[in-house]
Amino acid sequence: MNNNSSLSHRKEEPENGILYIVGTPIGNLNDMSQRALNILKNVSFVACEDTRQTKKIMIKFNISNKLISFNKHNSSIKIPKIVKYLKEGKSIAIVSDAGMPGICDPGEDIVRIVKSEGIDIICVPGACAAITALVSSGLPSSRFVFEGFLPKKQIDREKILFEISKNEKTTIIYESPKRLRKLLKELFESCGGNREIMVARELTKRFEEHIGHNIDEVIEFFRDKDIIGEITVVVKGIKKKDLNTDRLIIKKDLNDLIDAGLSLSAASKYLAKRNGLRKSEIYNMF
Repeated sequence: MNNNSSLSHRKEEPENGILYIVGTPIGNLNDMSQRALNILKNVSFVACEDTRQTKKIMIKFNISNKLISFNKHNSSIKIPKIVKYLKEGKSIAIVSDAGMPGICDPGEDIVRIVKSEGIDIICVPGACAAITALVSSGLPSSRFVFEGFLPKKQIDREKILFEISKNEKTTIIYESPKRLRKLLKELFESCGGNREIMVARELTKRFEEHIGHNIDEVIEFFRDKDIIGEITVVVKGIKKKDLNTDRLIIKKDLNDLIDAGLSLSAASKYLAKRNGLRKSEIYNMF
C-alpha cells in the first residue's frame, strides 16, 4: 500500500496488508482503548514481545486470536516472515509487554524495515511510561530528551551522564529497581544533590509513587527501602545562567580543596567526577 495514502479515507479497521503498532497498558489494564481491542481481535495474528503477557490482555477482554513471539532474540528471523505475510495481504498487530512498541524494544526495527518495503503502518496509540512520568513530574515538559535505559559500558554511560548534567532540557530515563541506587549515585556525582528530579514507580498501578523533589531527597528516601517495580526517572535540565555560575562555584571549590591540602591533580580529578567534566577542564581553572 502506498505510504502517501490519505488517512481520512481509511476503511474499517483492520485493513489488509497493514502493520498495526498497538499501544498496551503499562500497568492498569483498564487503560486499553476500544480501538486497540478491535485491532487485536480482528487482525490475522498478533506479534508480541512475550505471549504470556499479551495473553493476560486477551483473557481479560475475552479476545481469541493467534499470538506469535516477536522479541529481540528472534526478531531477525521473524521480521522477514512478517513482511512476507503483509505482502500477502494479512493484517498484523505488534505489541510489547507494556506501553508503546518501538520504545526500547525491537518494534523500532520492524517499523523501519516494513516502511522500506513500501508497506503501510498505522499506530494505535496507548500508554507510555516516559510521557506519563514526564507530565506527572511537574518539571518542564515542552522540550525533553528520552534516554531510555543508560548503556552498561562505563565510558558510554559517563558520556550520557555528562550530557544530562549540562542539558537545558528535561531528561527521562528508564531504570531497573536493582540498579536504581547506582543511577542515583551517578546522577548525584554528575548533577549535584540539589538538581530537581522525580522518580516514578509502578505507574498506573495500585502502588504508584512519585518520589522527589531533588536528588539528595530521593537518595535518602530509598536508602533503607527494598526497591521493586518499574522505574522511570525524570531529571530537570540546567538553566542557561547556571552554566556560568557552575564554573565559578567549581573554581572556588578547587581553590578550597587545594588550600585544604589536596594536590591540584587530586582536586581536579575529584571535582571532574562530581561535576561530569574532564579533569583537564578543572585543572585549567587554577
